[in-house]
Amino acid sequence: MASTAPTFKPFTLALVQLGQIGGDKSANLKHAREMVLKAASASGHAKKPDLVVLPECFNSPYGHVHFPEYAEVIGYTPGKPFDVASSKSDSVKMLSAVAKETGKWLLGGTIPERDAVDGKVYNTATVYSPQGELIAIHRKESETLTGGNTLNHFDTVDFARIGLGICYDVRFPELAMTSARKGCHILIYPSAFNTTTGPLHWELLSRARAVDQQVFFSMCSPAQNLSAGYHAWGHSLIVDPQGTVLAEAKTDEDIIYADIDPQVFTDARTGIPVTRQRRFDVYPDVSEGLKA
Repeated sequence: MASTAPTFKPFTLALVQLGQIGGDKSANLKHAREMVLKAASASGHAKKPDLVVLPECFNSPYGHVHFPEYAEVIGYTPGKPFDVASSKSDSVKMLSAVAKETGKWLLGGTIPERDAVDGKVYNTATVYSPQGELIAIHRKESETLTGGNTLNHFDTVDFARIGLGICYDVRFPELAMTSARKGCHILIYPSAFNTTTGPLHWELLSRARAVDQQVFFSMCSPAQNLSAGYHAWGHSLIVDPQGTVLAEAKTDEDIIYADIDPQVFTDARTGIPVTRQRRFDVYPDVSEGLKA
């Protein structure tokens, strides 16, 4: 990935708080596609989004007992050409096609992924360019699944560098710190807190990561479904570097939008210049030596 981040320019972000996620994968994919198309059309919002985001585990029921059954082989290796047409993943094919159809950047939530080499199952986020190219993946830290072991971001070239995480990753400030130190302007984590941890920590952690790293921060959740085996909290949100919540869903299926203003990013870092005042002569820079 490029060492120099693109110039941070204004853009519009859309989060799809997806509902109707059930046991039929094909139905889940069809509905997700419809909602991405709806988000891209920006009905009811002044600006069409430049980037659309889906939630964690959007193509299957949430739960470690379901992941092996729904897992798909992606076979993506960063830095190497990837042929979507020959992919074994129906989810990747759908996401690539709808990104190309809408001409939008798409962070395709997460899907259960089975590694093509060792067969291990991961919870994996995928990112697509407006041309439908799969350009980045991120695997979640996990105890019930195989945990990812790399830090990941992607450049949209035309408006921002975006750091990736998934749900539980938000509890590790080192990940957000390293992403910010590597030039990310916004961090986006497809997520699915439950109805116990959601009220306690969802907004608190999102605002904390935004303020302590002086970046925009966003988490995108599935809609809440109390008849499902796992009760997601919902409340997808977007927070600015000052800790202000720019947009937040409730619990039902919804699409929320926020216009991302780089001036807020600049003002936060100018007004409270912690990015220039860290004491690495006293304590270490945790981003040094970590996997990029």
